[in-house]
Amino acid sequence: MTDSANTQPTTDFGPLVLGGNVFGWTADRDASFAVLDAFVEAGGRAIDTADVYSEWADGHTGGESESVIGEWLAARPGMRENVSIATKVCQKSDRRGLSPENLRAALTDSLERLQTDYVDLYYAHRDDPEVPQDEVVTAMAEFVAEGRVRQLGASNFSAERLRSAVDVATAHGIPGFTVAQDLYNLVRRDYETDLKPTIAALGLVELPFGALQGGFLTGKYRAGGEPIDSPRAVNAATLLDDDRAVATLEALRGVADARGASMTAVALAWLRQQPTVGAPIASARSTEQLTSLVESFDLTLTAEELAALA
Repeated sequence: MTDSANTQPTTDFGPLVLGGNVFGWTADRDASFAVLDAFVEAGGRAIDTADVYSEWADGHTGGESESVIGEWLAARPGMRENVSIATKVCQKSDRRGLSPENLRAALTDSLERLQTDYVDLYYAHRDDPEVPQDEVVTAMAEFVAEGRVRQLGASNFSAERLRSAVDVATAHGIPGFTVAQDLYNLVRRDYETDLKPTIAALGLVELPFGALQGGFLTGKYRAGGEPIDSPRAVNAATLLDDDRAVATLEALRGVADARGASMTAVALAWLRQQPTVGAPIASARSTEQLTSLVESFDLTLTAEELAALA
């Protein structure tokens, strides 16, 4: 394990956060290592996972992604100081909820799997209304004071509950949430209604998940097209029955073709350029899939291109 780092929060997560949900699931150990190596070599520096990844798969118990990342870090001396690692708590079946006792036990488990003694960002994966927020916020702030966590995040919180959690931390004079993680992409825009103005007012950084809407925004789904070999294919393909989603997809295709870029890169660049967004989160189960993610790193859309996708 490495020595714990300072606890100064950061707002710079690089151009893209690499999602770790596929590690140990649709990407085996070797494929995961190859993706992680290529991501860092390309200039990426932030990796996102959760203790529950990939409990949903047959024969899995959760923690598989963290374990793969931990093995990768152990096999790459000096790497820990060069990457930001985020993980989450609340949804793993044997570590469910945000009680102080569970938070502490879950963090210990995650650190062991990750083979490190600190994480850069620790999220409450979901809100837990059964636990008073002052208990949640106080317990998580203790991890920052102990040096086991650099900063705190909230995922899938309502705007109201996110604001109240930040207010609790402010009232106690302790570290609170500085990062949020929510579903947001070109065809899923609910975030813009309540969460976006709240996060802007609170001065938080948004790192949205679902950036490519299960592959829909990569352009690989077409009405009447060949079936796609992906665990998310059914959900993504249903968007082909949504006229607005199809119109957005065609606008995305038009911008990408005119720019000579992949639809994936354009969708990620659009999201990265939205107010409140620090960086989108996207995953790749192979180095081939990673290529279009890396393509987005240096892609900046013009005002006209952004308007075409509005």
